[in-house]
This record gives sequence, structure tokens and C-alpha cells, in this order.
Amino acid sequence: MKTLKVILIGAGLRGNVYSDWAAKAAGEVQIVGVAEPDERRRKDFQKKFNLTDEVCLDTWQEVFSKEKWADVVMICTQDNMHYEPTIAAIEKGYDILLEKPIAPTAKECRDIEKAANKKGVKIVVCHVLRYTPLFREIKRILENGEIGEIVQMVHNENVGNTHHAHSFVRGNWGITSKSSPMILAKSCHDLDIMQWLIDKKCLRLSSFGSLKHFNKENCPENAPMRCTDGCEEVDCPYDTRQLYYGGDLGWFRKAAVGTSEEPTDEDVDNALKTGPYGRCVYQCDNDVVDHQVVSMEFEDGVTAIFSMSSFTPDISRSLKIMGTKGQIKAHQDSDTIIVSDFISRKDKEIKVTAEGGHGGGDKGIAEAIIRYFKGGTGVPGVSEISISADNHMLSFAAEKSRLSGGKVVEMSVFEG
Repeated sequence: MKTLKVILIGAGLRGNVYSDWAAKAAGEVQIVGVAEPDERRRKDFQKKFNLTDEVCLDTWQEVFSKEKWADVVMICTQDNMHYEPTIAAIEKGYDILLEKPIAPTAKECRDIEKAANKKGVKIVVCHVLRYTPLFREIKRILENGEIGEIVQMVHNENVGNTHHAHSFVRGNWGITSKSSPMILAKSCHDLDIMQWLIDKKCLRLSSFGSLKHFNKENCPENAPMRCTDGCEEVDCPYDTRQLYYGGDLGWFRKAAVGTSEEPTDEDVDNALKTGPYGRCVYQCDNDVVDHQVVSMEFEDGVTAIFSMSSFTPDISRSLKIMGTKGQIKAHQDSDTIIVSDFISRKDKEIKVTAEGGHGGGDKGIAEAIIRYFKGGTGVPGVSEISISADNHMLSFAAEKSRLSGGKVVEMSVFEG
């Protein structure tokens, strides 16, 4: 079977992750080009994959100005920069791996779906949770009927306080108009996995949430605009001088500097003094929520609650699925599933092994798309464009409900 030729558009963190995992499938994938406006990132990527200058381009427009020269494009630009390159890729006939979310509006999501189906190209959206050993094992348990029929699900996304400060206050996803609502940018993963596990249509939902903490009202007295400008607040958990030097936050450091290589302390120091990641978290221009809940009713009376909170020490997910014959409890941090049986009154503990980021999902999706784009059959749970577009509507509906004070949104008539 032929080697898939792949072009990356957007050589940031996620683009490098997917490229790295795809390239590890020896003989099956060849990275043949990149489009990245940031020269440092572009040159880092070029060096890593030994690419010539001719295939290392500044813009996505240059990729599609040529006759089709690969099989797949991976589109990993910022959220509000997905639509145009995706439509251009569809028109050229490329299959696409598209970073989530599909696009920042419901209409653009549906337009991409329609264009792809009309052209006959495959699009897989990066809902990496579907490809983790943990969630795949939970899906298997449900399909085997081990807990009977699902009655209720409670799913928690623990964003992590430092992660929120980095990505959703100081970082690229802090302003809705420049990215997308938090429920879409961060949590379309979670609403997708909930629907996949429940495997029924959501009929209606309501949502509440706000930006409670990361705002000027909570700013320490006399705090400067930047932590590096001599802030004297000793008890701030978001002091960049503590977060970005050493420790175990390597990917934060790389993102702050804008490189896929390990930055020096000098690189980090310069980035914090001049870039967005050195700003006081209480004096930024962020407007996305830092906590939100969504209540949902699915077909057959199944109910579900999703909770996203930035005020957690860990970055993980945890869930409980309650059925007529038993219960499933799982936590992404421990890679442990506990199945409680109502008949035997016994618990069964299942341990899964994950390799790589997102609980093994980054590796899992890379392996799945290789099989899928090569025409393989029996690739379970692939997050293809129509499924993903449907599930994105839950995020848009939740945000509509939140902005209306929690008004119930009927999904049968929701159009965005």
C-alpha cells in the first residue's frame, strides 16, 4: 500500500504533535511540506523533517496555488483560521486532518461539511479523546452491556488553573472574537465524547457559566502589568517567574517562546518581558469563561451533566456513567476504570496503558487516520466531518443558552 504524502498547515504545538506521531509510522507517511508564517517555527519543522526550501512555505495560499502535490493536509492553524484553508483543500481534492474545532461558527462548520461531502473528500476532526485507550475501553464495556442501559452521565473536564492562565487568559484562546467560546475551543472534545459514549441524540440542553476570577476585580493592589516588572505579590499562583523557569511545564515554555525545540532560560526571559505570557493574569484582555456547566437530555430519557472548571490542580477528565445494571467510574489521570456490578455487588478494576499526549489520543488518532485515509475498513469511532459537525452544535447551543441566562435550547430546531 502506498505511502501517504502529507502537508502541514500551521507548525505550532498541535501540528508538530500530529506530524511527529504520523512520521513514526515508518514507511506509511511522508511529510512533504509545511506552510507556517513564523520563520522560527517553519525552520524548526524544516530541519526536523529534512525538507527543502521549495516546500517550506509562508502561507497556506501558496500550498493551494499549486497542482495537488500530496494526499493529505493537516490543518492546525488557530481556531478562526480553519475555514478558508479547509475550503481550499476540499476544492483541490485533499483529504484533511482538521484540528478541532472545525470552525468558530455553526454556519462555517456546516458549510465545510457540505463542501466535503459534495467533493467526496475525507475529513477527520481531531477529537483525540475517541482514540485513547481509556475511552475506547469504556466504549467496549458499554457496548457489551456490562452496566445495562445508560441512565445518566456526569463528565468533568479539569482544565487546570495554570493551563487556563497560560492558554485561556494570556494565550491564543483568551478572547472569544479572536478564537471561539471556551465551550467550543476546549470542550467540544468532551461534548463529542459524551455523545459517542451515550450513542443517542441530544434533545435539549441548558448552560450556565461566567468569567469569575481572571479579571481586574481580583487584581492585587499595585500589581504591575507584567510579573517581570517587579510584582511584589508573593502568594500569586500565576507568577510567570515561577511557572516558566524549570519545573515540569516544558510545553508551556515552548509555547511562550514559540518553538518546538527546548528553549533556553534566556529565550523564556525575553518572551516573558515582551510577549503575552508575561502579563499579569488579572490585567489581560481575556473574556472567555473560567467555569461552565451544561445539562443535557438525550433520547430515551438519558440525562447528562458536563462540568468544565479551570480551578483544579490537574489537567484531566473524570466521569461517572450510571446504568440500570451497574456503574462506570474513570479518571484520565490514573488510567483506571472501575466497573460496579449491581448483581454481584462487586467492583472490577481495569487498568489501561497510554502512550503520548492526551492520554494516548495523539498517538491513537495518528494511527487511525493512516488506516482511514488509506481506505481501510473497521476503523471504529472515526470522528469524520458529519459526526463532528453534529456534535459541534452542542457547543454552539450551550453557548447560546449561557448567554441567554440558561434558557433551554431545543436541538431539533437549533441552527446556530
